[in-house]
Amino acid sequence: MAGSGAWGRVHLLLLSVSSWSLISAQVMNTQTIQVPENKAIEIPCAAYASQSGTARVEWKFEKGSSIALVYYDAKVTDPYKDRVQYTPTGIRFTSVTRKDTGKYVCEVLWTGSGGTSQLRKSEVDLIVQVPPSKPIAKVPTSVTIGNKAVLTCTETDGSPPPTFQWYRDNILMPSNPKISEKFRNSSYTIDTKTGVLTIEPVTSFDTGDYFCEAQNNVGTAQKSEAIHLEATEVNVGGIVAAVVVLLIVLALVAFGIWFAYRRGFFSKRRDSTNKQVIYSQPSNRSDGEFKQTSSFLV
Repeated sequence: MAGSGAWGRVHLLLLSVSSWSLISAQVMNTQTIQVPENKAIEIPCAAYASQSGTARVEWKFEKGSSIALVYYDAKVTDPYKDRVQYTPTGIRFTSVTRKDTGKYVCEVLWTGSGGTSQLRKSEVDLIVQVPPSKPIAKVPTSVTIGNKAVLTCTETDGSPPPTFQWYRDNILMPSNPKISEKFRNSSYTIDTKTGVLTIEPVTSFDTGDYFCEAQNNVGTAQKSEAIHLEATEVNVGGIVAAVVVLLIVLALVAFGIWFAYRRGFFSKRRDSTNKQVIYSQPSNRSDGEFKQTSSFLV
């Protein structure tokens, strides 16, 4: 019975949500609010306004593809009841965490004395501010001159998402290397949103110690560990030496095959395999007759 009661409540909830969705909503307001983590914040409901009739209010939390009810059926839902307070004009968090970042939707269904209904809706994008953590830089330690090098910087805690900068030998790398005397001999691009630094082509001037920095204007910017990148020349001498050694090995193999043929090694083996042994069958003969009955080679 307990299970059927829970299902019944879920069924009623789904019916309520679907019935509201059939009414065209009038969006009253959309705004963005930022608040530091662990602080209190009040989220207003611009859709609520004093007018004649009966108002039914619901609050929903949307994040990605998931939707959760914050205030429903005239009460705060269980996940929020210990830290959310409701008033007709808004909800108040006593303390927010980074998981509370998302969109809060206030829906007000007004029912007039004549039975007419009007649905109003307002939205608030809440950003809980979290300073970035120490980013992780991935830098190739050795790249051949003329090739492409891709350096990445990642950070997952900051809210809002941080932007990234790169440093070489403790000097900030400008977005356009041609405007800097220090970097004008380099050719690279920096994506400040993803933290990807692409150097193409790599030159000897790109050798150095690289690290990245993440910042989102919340707290202190964080820097990664420095990693050394070495731009190396193509080892032409080593390649030539390897080719020479390979040619010598091939020449020795060819000479060995030729020498074996000259000595008749392969022909003797072929002759020996072509020889067949034939045995004659004994015949009826008298003691005075002589016939060869021993085997011989053909």
